[in-house]
Amino acid sequence: MAQTKQTLNLMVLAGDGATGAHLVEQASAAGHRVIATVHACDGSEPDFPNVKWVNVDLLKPDGLAAHLRGCDAVLNAVGIDAGPNTVLFPPPLHTEGTLNLITAMREADVTRLVTISASFVASMDRGPIWFRLAAKMGLRAIFREMAEMERLLRVTQDIEWTAVRPGWLLDEAAGGEITVTPDVIPPHLIRTRTGDLAAFMLRCVEDRLHIRETPAIAAPEPDSKSGPDAVLREVFG
Repeated sequence: MAQTKQTLNLMVLAGDGATGAHLVEQASAAGHRVIATVHACDGSEPDFPNVKWVNVDLLKPDGLAAHLRGCDAVLNAVGIDAGPNTVLFPPPLHTEGTLNLITAMREADVTRLVTISASFVASMDRGPIWFRLAAKMGLRAIFREMAEMERLLRVTQDIEWTAVRPGWLLDEAAGGEITVTPDVIPPHLIRTRTGDLAAFMLRCVEDRLHIRETPAIAAPEPDSKSGPDAVLREVFG
């Protein structure tokens, strides 16, 4: 007989984002209670069972601790759009935002955190040469922010964190055929579906996996989704 998973109280940060939207839907479908955050609720948020939508800005975190009270874990799906300004001067969501989140978690007595990082924090030596050059030019500053976030987490002893390191994100539903490796994705892979990333993050919370680790996840995709035309168009618009 299959074991029933425990119902959890979860906070999903950036519940309206590419990965966060999958997280909210998957967590609700699994029967968990979810507090999903957005910058500004406008009534267009999906109406999933056991999901409450709240306004949260990690850079102005007043009231965050109050929302966190009673939560079993935080799933941080905050990301930075690769626009022309943010790739050069990204907002400090991964650094200052992480410090604010840790402070609020301590105040609310929440100790479990699963957050998104990037495999390219560990190594840019993945995929074909054209991809490495594009990623270096397009996202170097954002990767530096993520690397500093990981450094902050490593010196935080009272938080059971997991920093999941996907490859280049592909905004699609889960495919289910992911490869999980320590720290960095395999050399021949470059992409990770947001649906697969969400499912893996949720499993890390449900099964208490990869605590204080940086698991990397990726999956093979056809050339139409991982070839130079598709990826360069996403990097540079």
